[in-house]
Amino acid sequence: MKKIAIVILSFIAFNCGSPGEVFPVKGTVHRVLPDSMEITIAHDTIQNLMMPMVMPFKVQDLKQVDGLSIGDSVHFEFVLWDTFAFARNFKVVGKGKLPDVQEDDFFEKEEYSSREIGEILDDVSLLTFDSTDVRLSESDGKYRFISFIFTRCPMPNMCPAVVIKNNYLAESFSDHENIDFIMVSFDYIYDTPSVLKEFYGSTILGHNNWQVWSSIGRIDDVYRLVRQSGGDFWGIEEGSIGHTLSSVLIGPDRVVLGLWQGDKWQSGQVKKAIDLLMEK
Repeated sequence: MKKIAIVILSFIAFNCGSPGEVFPVKGTVHRVLPDSMEITIAHDTIQNLMMPMVMPFKVQDLKQVDGLSIGDSVHFEFVLWDTFAFARNFKVVGKGKLPDVQEDDFFEKEEYSSREIGEILDDVSLLTFDSTDVRLSESDGKYRFISFIFTRCPMPNMCPAVVIKNNYLAESFSDHENIDFIMVSFDYIYDTPSVLKEFYGSTILGHNNWQVWSSIGRIDDVYRLVRQSGGDFWGIEEGSIGHTLSSVLIGPDRVVLGLWQGDKWQSGQVKKAIDLLMEK
């Protein structure tokens, strides 16, 4: 666990500068989620931090988002600490333009719809660190826990947290030969096998049950897998990435056994669920 923590904290420090740094942000309100103390913003480039993206921001006080509506153009501050980040001081400056995240008819086919518990994930083809083709069906006969990441994610409570949680699970099940943990990058333009190997190679080193797969040149396969696993992504081509996270446990025959939406799942609780589901 120490190794992965060092990797993630080094990444955050590299991208974010000193703890508690404040970044000015401009964007358009996409959703207001009071129950989870979040607001989703389609934001412009945040200088020295991240590319344009549609993403959720935590708020510490719901009064911060009182009166904000979908489509409002806002200026605000993004405060980034070592392991926590939040938005504050929202100012409405007019009406903005939301990105079009609707997919064309091609991606509205049944094969791209979310699979329910008990349904089967389709087979897909992706790439390993050494650019070798790998099919999901090659590991049929095992349980598989699949999560989604992309290396350009700069948020400590999103993609890097998913890596830390997978590390915990991979270590917890290191004595089990019948389960693999697979992280798939949905960034089919930037995350080449070599980029992923440089980024995650040392992290998964020594874990025989933990893999990272690239989707370079495999847009149909990765979109099929993400959508069937309960997630979504968009804006890769435009360089304005938006996504909804999900993780899925599938059985030896690729039947969906468990789905965990978002990034707030607790690794200890998921471990218990995996234990129970593998006992059935």
